Amino acid sequence: MKFGFYPKLAASSILKNKRLYLPYLLTCIGMIIIFYIIMYLAMCSTITSISGGETLQSIFGLGSWIIAIFACIFLFYTNSFLTKHRKKEFGLYNILGMNKHNIGRILFWEALITALFSLCIGLICAIIFSKLAEIGLIYIMHGTVTYDLSVSLLAVKRTLQVFGVIFLLLLIHSIWQVRFSSAISLIRSKNTGEKSPKGNWLLGVLGILILAVAYYLAVTIQDPLVALSTFFIAVIMVIVGTYLIMIAGSVFLCRTLQKNKRYYYKPNHFISVSSMAYRMKRNGASLASICVLNTMILVMLASTTCLYFGTENGIRERYPREINMEFDLASVSDLSNDKIKTLKNGISEELAARHVTPTNEYAYRCAAILGILQEDTVLSDPNLFMAVEPESRLFFFVPLADYNAVTGANETLAQGEALVYTNRKAYEYDTISFQHGATFKIKKRIDDFIIPGTSAVNILSSFIIIVPDLKAGVTGLDSLADYNGDRLLMFSYIYYFDTGMEQEQQIALFHDLYNVVIDASTKEQWGYETITFDSRELSRYDFYSLYGGLFYLGILLSIVFILATILIIYYKQISEGYEDQARFEIMQKIGMTRQEISKSIHSQLLTVFFLPLFLAILHLAFAFPIIRKLLLIFNLTNVNLFILTTGISIVIFAVFYSIVYRLTSNAYYNIVSGARDNL
Repeated sequence: MKFGFYPKLAASSILKNKRLYLPYLLTCIGMIIIFYIIMYLAMCSTITSISGGETLQSIFGLGSWIIAIFACIFLFYTNSFLTKHRKKEFGLYNILGMNKHNIGRILFWEALITALFSLCIGLICAIIFSKLAEIGLIYIMHGTVTYDLSVSLLAVKRTLQVFGVIFLLLLIHSIWQVRFSSAISLIRSKNTGEKSPKGNWLLGVLGILILAVAYYLAVTIQDPLVALSTFFIAVIMVIVGTYLIMIAGSVFLCRTLQKNKRYYYKPNHFISVSSMAYRMKRNGASLASICVLNTMILVMLASTTCLYFGTENGIRERYPREINMEFDLASVSDLSNDKIKTLKNGISEELAARHVTPTNEYAYRCAAILGILQEDTVLSDPNLFMAVEPESRLFFFVPLADYNAVTGANETLAQGEALVYTNRKAYEYDTISFQHGATFKIKKRIDDFIIPGTSAVNILSSFIIIVPDLKAGVTGLDSLADYNGDRLLMFSYIYYFDTGMEQEQQIALFHDLYNVVIDASTKEQWGYETITFDSRELSRYDFYSLYGGLFYLGILLSIVFILATILIIYYKQISEGYEDQARFEIMQKIGMTRQEISKSIHSQLLTVFFLPLFLAILHLAFAFPIIRKLLLIFNLTNVNLFILTTGISIVIFAVFYSIVYRLTSNAYYNIVSGARDNL
């Protein structure tokens, strides 16, 4: 045979099967574009130069591998579909004299054409769109945009390597499927009968139980640390439960509809339910896959959108004022009024020298210790702190005088009484006891208090305990030390204030003061050991780079999962269309009109098509509490914003899902109603 025979035959096969190959090629191109863009952003020098850019690029580096793994899995799924629907064609080639080696050469050229076309078009589009992606990301991060087009050769190389391996694996998989099938089995592969499946109630019940346990975990968990460790377990349980319910429950649904005579014995329901009953067991996995993808899309869109639009909320949680100082002191005696006055006077002199008048001040003394809360008792044994436990909490003791000063309150406390504030989890007991310290009776639970900003970003929940006298309140705890001899109780003076200055002026003031406060002579004069010194405006870039990057990555991953959802739905509709074509042709011959066919099709599609969406929304509703707890780790406390972004995400995706339903149902209708194509 001539050298060009197999390439021409491969190209001809792709064109003749364009209904199947075109979506597959578009998906390959889309995956390549998104992978290159993420790799480009992970290596872009412009992103590196922005504050927080290095952290963001690490996130994109991780995201690129997520895309690569998902692309490999999903392209294997779609390639298996293509091979399955072309087995009859390969069987005819085999009968006409081609051996498996010849068919393998056809598959090789088809794979090569597909790979070259996808990589060439994908990389060209990716290079063009990468600049738009860079501009969009920098805009989200509030950076300065440049308009110089650049190409990352390393990103191109990595894209060629990753997708080259994927296309090679797809070729091997296709050849393997054909190599070990006889000519007769290949020809009959699309016509193999399927017995009426029986619903496995045991699998269905098991799926419901697994899903119920996952829902229970998501709803009942209160602590963010526990939520973080449990989230992935709950996700796996939801995926397993979804597959079991869809596979077993879909068969049960069809059997239930068949038993309902008023519903079943109608022209637009009879054929559709009968057809679904025979393939539900096989297609339940497809519906489950669509449901899982829908859930992932909704969770990513709702959470990352909430994070981005709640960035200001996170910034203010971490940095309560424009300038934030936290001084660490050596002992409780350093928190005496005289020593704190010396420290405060030193700060005031430096500000006055720069003609800055602090406003909206928030200043208080505190002593902090890590403890394990068990009911109303705090364990503070150093031997317990080899690892952070889910019950671990940060406890801050604040003198009543400072609390009244910063809040304008006029509270009074007797000896042994305390006021309590918790930032993430309510405290239900009337007393709180410390293992090596005192026991306090809770006189009142306060609603608001500014905890130290460094603790606001801590995954652990914090307790503010307002005591009559700080020194007496920490008696017993101040002598505790760990196995290295370091004290467990930390002493601090918190001083936050606003300046009313413009952004650039605030940053300049911060840099000026920073050079003063870190000086050794200043430390000795003011009497502190170390300082945590932050500017809200200077750190704003870091927040927008992190939250904006997560938002951007969430959008890109959602696009990938949406492409996967569309392709699964499309191939499902095409596959079922050809399976049902013969049935509808028979019904047309005995008098069934196109209008009745259309009603039957819509009845069938509506019965199953929106099941994955409804179940995905149900998953999201039960996942809402645990996701909200996880968002607390990012300082996002605005529940109303999360509710709003979740609702908007559901509405937008439902509209999009309906459009996909409309388009794919038209393809199904064109096949079963007798329309001819090239297949």
